[in-house]
Amino acid sequence: MKLVANIKLTPTPEHAKELCATLERCNEACNWISEQAFAAKATRQYDMQKAFYYQVRERFALTAQVTIQCLKKVADAYKKDEKTLRVFRKHSAQPYDDRIFRFASDELVSLWVLSGRAKVGYVCGDHQRKLLEHRKGEVDLMLVRGNWYLAAVCDFDDPALLTPGGMLGVDFGIVNIATDSLGNQHSGAAVEAYRARYAKRRATLQSVGTKAAKRCLRKMSGKQRRFHKHENHCISKSIVATAERSGLGIALEDLTHIRVRAKANKEQRKRLHNWSFGQLRGFVEYKARQAGVLCVSVDPKYTSQQCFACGHIARQNRKSQSKFLCVACGHGNHADHNAAGNIASRATVNKPMFAHLSVPGAVESSVL
Repeated sequence: MKLVANIKLTPTPEHAKELCATLERCNEACNWISEQAFAAKATRQYDMQKAFYYQVRERFALTAQVTIQCLKKVADAYKKDEKTLRVFRKHSAQPYDDRIFRFASDELVSLWVLSGRAKVGYVCGDHQRKLLEHRKGEVDLMLVRGNWYLAAVCDFDDPALLTPGGMLGVDFGIVNIATDSLGNQHSGAAVEAYRARYAKRRATLQSVGTKAAKRCLRKMSGKQRRFHKHENHCISKSIVATAERSGLGIALEDLTHIRVRAKANKEQRKRLHNWSFGQLRGFVEYKARQAGVLCVSVDPKYTSQQCFACGHIARQNRKSQSKFLCVACGHGNHADHNAAGNIASRATVNKPMFAHLSVPGAVESSVL
């Protein structure tokens, strides 16, 4: 399993200028390589290196290993799409490998710049230091909003999966971001209020159109995304901790292409397209792997209409967003809790190896 440790650099003003000039030179080289490779239809690293290596070194005064990293960076970009010319921003991130980068001490990194080697200070927390013990491969030098960072890849062995004593179903939603089959709910009220407030503020500033308004818009850029990411980290951590503490595996609904399939009006589409369920699912999956907790996906079809007690499926079972009342057996529950129970049940049924597992919160019923 690979994780990324983000480390903040604390360069002096002189070092900051050198780092900035280095990024600009490397990205200038990458854009030149990209243009030549696109024109020659030679987008593989081997072909680019054979054709442009010496020209890049001479034209941009780069060292051998930095030239290789630039060629690799361009080749990786073309793996996504060979039919479109790839263009790199002036301060796009630049990869470094161990030949041109190292940790000089607990407080300094040594990395290549145009003038030679520079030793730059860095700060990080205990969590990042533990991650760095497993650093393997490249690091990326990044300039983000005037601050310098290193993104270091850390490689971990996957811990052995614990044998679960049952499955914890998790239902994703908008009103309640996540509800598990034990009845724990994570409300989406704060996220929705944040989205509505920033949508209104963006619309107001965009209608003004002055330089000051555009300055405010730039300052606001990314705030909502970062807030959603923080919320998803907190929710996913809570879900995995609940499963680990209860000795359960985790069953998630597979919502791939939900935005295409779902029918929604204009206001609902705004909320649907601001719903970062894919990110939340990814966070749950990687945190579960870290903890050795089994995590599986199931088909969510009809989980909101199916009765957890008797299995009867009907649209009439769902009385409202929050209320579920089965028309066949009379079983009633919170709709999201009922759906989470169905998701947990499907995980045990769909996987023969889970047939012996129990579903927490199951309701015994003689109705079939």
